[in-house]
Formats: sequence, structure tokens, C-alpha cells
Amino acid sequence: MDQEIVKYIIRYFSHLMTEDEIAALKYQMYMYKSSDNEKQRKIMTEKGWIRQTPETDNLLQNGYEEFEINVAKRIVAQTPEKIFFNNCPDCGKLARTPSAKQCRYCGFSWH
Repeated sequence: MDQEIVKYIIRYFSHLMTEDEIAALKYQMYMYKSSDNEKQRKIMTEKGWIRQTPETDNLLQNGYEEFEINVAKRIVAQTPEKIFFNNCPDCGKLARTPSAKQCRYCGFSWH
């Protein structure tokens, strides 16, 4: 599964993620956002936005990219009927969003 498809699934079908996967995603996001600001990280931790659990550690143990790939593979395997890949009818490449009507690669419009 290529990175474009993985990002598409995470961005537009995140509602199919488990609670632990969502917690790991939020943990990674808030840790990244506060990486250069210890004061901000402390505030986020106090508010409960950053919560490190054994589940988040397990999901993120091989890095964030591997986590995204594993989540995308699980979503496709468990709920293929809920995933819609909006491919261009002309060139076959993946459109930017599930509702896009114009290809970002070849410019074809299917309005």
C-alpha cells in the first residue's frame, strides 16, 4: 500500500479507527506539536491531551509511519465496503478527496 493511499484512508476514513488508534494518533500529534515547547507540552499533559498508555506505546513502537500503514491495512481488511477510492475515470489515479470531481494529475473533470 503506497503512502498516498495510506494518507487518504487516515484523512478521510479516520472514523473507522479504534479508540486506541485514535488515542495513539492524538498522542503523536500533540507530542509533535509541542516538541519544541516544553511549557506547551506540560499544559497539554495537564489538560489530558497528551496521555501515554501501554496501548499507544504498542501501536507507535515501530514509528508513526508504520502505525499509519497498519491502521490503513486494518481498515481496508475489516471494512472494505465503507472505503471509497475516488479514482480519476481518465488516468486512474487517486483524486485528492472522496468528493473531488477533477483530477489533480491529468486535469480531467467529471462534473
